[in-house]
Amino acid sequence: MTHGMRTETHTTGLSGPRTWRDTAAHYALLPLRLFLGVTFVYAGLDKLTDSAFMQSGGAGSIGETMRAARDSAAVPALVDLALKSPVGFGYGIALGELAVGLGTLLGLLGRLAALGGALISLSLWLTVSWATTPYYYGNDLAYLMAWLPLVLAGAPYLSVDAAWRTRRRRAGGYR
Repeated sequence: MTHGMRTETHTTGLSGPRTWRDTAAHYALLPLRLFLGVTFVYAGLDKLTDSAFMQSGGAGSIGETMRAARDSAAVPALVDLALKSPVGFGYGIALGELAVGLGTLLGLLGRLAALGGALISLSLWLTVSWATTPYYYGNDLAYLMAWLPLVLAGAPYLSVDAAWRTRRRRAGGYR
Protein backbone atom coordinates (compact mmCIF):
# COMPACT_ATOMS: atom_id res chain seq x y z
CA MET A 1 0.00 0.00 0.00
CA THR A 2 1.35 3.37 -0.91
CA HIS A 3 0.61 6.59 0.80
CA GLY A 4 -0.03 9.77 -1.09
CA MET A 5 2.87 12.13 -0.96
CA ARG A 6 3.00 15.57 -2.42
CA THR A 7 5.81 15.70 -4.90
CA GLU A 8 5.17 19.04 -6.52
CA THR A 9 7.39 21.86 -5.42
CA HIS A 10 6.45 25.42 -4.85
CA THR A 11 8.04 28.47 -3.39
CA THR A 12 6.64 30.09 -0.30
CA GLY A 13 8.41 33.37 -0.99
CA LEU A 14 6.53 36.42 -2.14
CA SER A 15 7.68 36.03 -5.74
CA GLY A 16 6.85 32.34 -6.27
CA PRO A 17 3.62 30.40 -6.70
CA ARG A 18 1.58 30.09 -3.53
CA THR A 19 -1.32 28.02 -2.36
CA TRP A 20 -4.20 29.59 -0.46
CA ARG A 21 -2.79 27.95 2.70
CA ASP A 22 0.57 29.59 2.15
CA THR A 23 -1.13 32.94 1.66
CA ALA A 24 -3.32 32.46 4.74
CA ALA A 25 -0.30 31.50 6.87
CA HIS A 26 1.65 34.44 5.46
CA TYR A 27 -0.98 36.97 6.56
CA ALA A 28 -2.27 35.13 9.65
CA LEU A 29 -1.32 37.86 12.13
CA LEU A 30 -2.77 40.71 10.07
CA PRO A 31 -6.34 40.46 11.51
CA LEU A 32 -4.91 40.44 15.04
CA ARG A 33 -2.74 43.44 14.24
CA LEU A 34 -5.70 45.35 12.81
CA PHE A 35 -7.97 44.49 15.74
CA LEU A 36 -5.44 45.46 18.40
CA GLY A 37 -4.37 48.59 16.54
CA VAL A 38 -7.92 49.88 16.04
CA THR A 39 -8.89 48.94 19.60
CA PHE A 40 -5.95 50.77 21.17
CA VAL A 41 -6.39 53.86 18.98
CA TYR A 42 -10.06 53.92 19.97
CA ALA A 43 -9.25 53.41 23.67
CA GLY A 44 -6.70 56.24 23.62
CA LEU A 45 -9.00 58.66 21.81
CA ASP A 46 -11.91 57.70 24.05
CA LYS A 47 -9.91 58.58 27.15
CA LEU A 48 -8.56 61.82 25.67
CA THR A 49 -12.02 63.05 24.68
CA ASP A 50 -13.83 62.05 27.89
CA SER A 51 -13.69 65.07 30.20
CA ALA A 52 -15.01 63.05 33.15
CA PHE A 53 -12.21 60.48 32.76
CA MET A 54 -9.37 63.00 32.90
CA GLN A 55 -10.17 64.12 36.46
CA SER A 56 -8.56 63.18 39.75
CA GLY A 57 -11.97 62.57 41.34
CA GLY A 58 -15.63 62.08 40.56
CA ALA A 59 -17.75 59.47 38.84
CA GLY A 60 -16.00 57.89 35.86
CA SER A 61 -12.68 59.60 36.59
CA ILE A 62 -9.27 57.95 36.36
CA GLY A 63 -8.63 58.83 40.00
CA GLU A 64 -11.85 57.20 41.20
CA THR A 65 -11.19 54.12 39.07
CA MET A 66 -7.71 53.72 40.56
CA ARG A 67 -8.90 54.24 44.13
CA ALA A 68 -11.60 51.59 43.60
CA ALA A 69 -9.06 49.12 42.19
CA ARG A 70 -6.30 49.76 44.71
CA ASP A 71 -7.27 47.29 47.44
CA SER A 72 -7.92 44.41 45.05
CA ALA A 73 -4.88 44.95 42.82
CA ALA A 74 -2.13 42.33 42.62
CA VAL A 75 0.43 45.15 42.86
CA PRO A 76 -1.13 47.99 44.90
CA ALA A 77 2.17 49.89 44.70
CA LEU A 78 1.53 50.48 40.98
CA VAL A 79 -1.81 52.06 41.81
CA ASP A 80 -0.25 54.14 44.60
CA LEU A 81 2.36 55.40 42.16
CA ALA A 82 -0.33 56.39 39.65
CA LEU A 83 -2.43 58.05 42.36
CA LYS A 84 0.36 60.59 42.97
CA SER A 85 -0.79 62.22 39.71
CA PRO A 86 -3.91 60.49 38.41
CA VAL A 87 -4.56 62.99 35.62
CA GLY A 88 -0.96 62.77 34.41
CA PHE A 89 -1.18 58.98 34.56
CA GLY A 90 -4.47 59.10 32.63
CA TYR A 91 -2.87 61.16 29.88
CA GLY A 92 0.13 58.82 29.88
CA ILE A 93 -2.07 55.76 29.43
CA ALA A 94 -4.22 57.44 26.76
CA LEU A 95 -1.23 58.70 24.76
CA GLY A 96 0.51 55.34 25.20
CA GLU A 97 -2.55 53.52 23.86
CA LEU A 98 -2.74 55.92 20.93
CA ALA A 99 0.96 55.49 20.10
CA VAL A 100 0.76 51.70 20.43
CA GLY A 101 -2.37 51.56 18.28
CA LEU A 102 -0.97 53.76 15.52
CA GLY A 103 2.37 51.95 15.56
CA THR A 104 0.59 48.62 15.30
CA LEU A 105 -1.72 49.73 12.48
CA LEU A 106 1.11 51.27 10.47
CA GLY A 107 3.59 48.53 11.33
CA LEU A 108 5.95 51.22 12.54
CA LEU A 109 8.44 49.66 14.97
CA GLY A 110 5.96 46.79 15.20
CA ARG A 111 7.68 44.77 17.92
CA LEU A 112 8.21 47.83 20.08
CA ALA A 113 4.57 48.88 19.64
CA ALA A 114 3.41 45.36 20.52
CA LEU A 115 5.67 45.33 23.58
CA GLY A 116 4.13 48.65 24.65
CA GLY A 117 0.65 47.17 24.20
CA ALA A 118 1.63 44.09 26.19
CA LEU A 119 3.02 46.24 29.01
CA ILE A 120 -0.11 48.40 29.13
CA SER A 121 -2.28 45.27 29.20
CA LEU A 122 -0.07 43.69 31.89
CA SER A 123 -0.26 46.78 34.09
CA LEU A 124 -4.05 46.96 33.70
CA TRP A 125 -4.38 43.24 34.46
CA LEU A 126 -2.24 43.54 37.61
CA THR A 127 -4.25 46.51 38.84
CA VAL A 128 -7.74 47.15 37.50
CA SER A 129 -8.87 43.69 36.40
CA TRP A 130 -6.90 41.49 38.81
CA ALA A 131 -9.90 40.78 41.05
CA THR A 132 -12.17 39.75 38.17
CA THR A 133 -13.43 36.23 38.78
CA PRO A 134 -13.28 33.92 37.10
CA TYR A 135 -10.07 35.26 35.60
CA TYR A 136 -11.21 34.71 32.01
CA TYR A 137 -13.92 37.36 32.40
CA GLY A 138 -11.21 40.03 32.63
CA ASN A 139 -10.15 41.21 29.20
CA ASP A 140 -6.72 42.61 30.09
CA LEU A 141 -5.17 39.14 30.40
CA ALA A 142 -6.59 38.19 26.98
CA TYR A 143 -5.17 41.40 25.47
CA LEU A 144 -1.77 40.62 27.03
CA MET A 145 -1.80 37.17 25.41
CA ALA A 146 -2.97 38.66 22.08
CA TRP A 147 -0.01 41.04 22.01
CA LEU A 148 2.60 38.29 22.48
CA PRO A 149 2.52 36.91 18.89
CA LEU A 150 3.06 40.45 17.61
CA VAL A 151 5.94 40.95 20.06
CA LEU A 152 7.54 37.81 18.60
CA ALA A 153 6.73 38.39 14.92
CA GLY A 154 6.51 42.16 14.63
CA ALA A 155 4.75 43.54 11.56
CA PRO A 156 6.53 41.75 8.72
CA TYR A 157 3.97 42.52 5.98
CA LEU A 158 2.01 45.53 4.83
CA SER A 159 3.97 47.77 7.18
CA VAL A 160 6.45 50.59 7.40
CA ASP A 161 8.90 48.10 8.94
CA ALA A 162 8.64 45.85 5.85
CA ALA A 163 9.16 48.82 3.53
CA TRP A 164 12.26 49.86 5.48
CA ARG A 165 13.57 46.27 5.42
CA THR A 166 13.05 46.07 1.62
CA ARG A 167 14.78 49.39 1.13
CA ARG A 168 17.79 48.31 3.22
CA ARG A 169 18.06 45.04 1.27
CA ARG A 170 17.99 46.87 -2.06
CA ALA A 171 20.65 49.23 -0.81
CA GLY A 172 22.81 46.17 0.02
CA GLY A 173 22.88 46.74 3.75
CA TYR A 174 20.61 44.79 6.04
CA ARG A 175 19.94 41.07 5.51
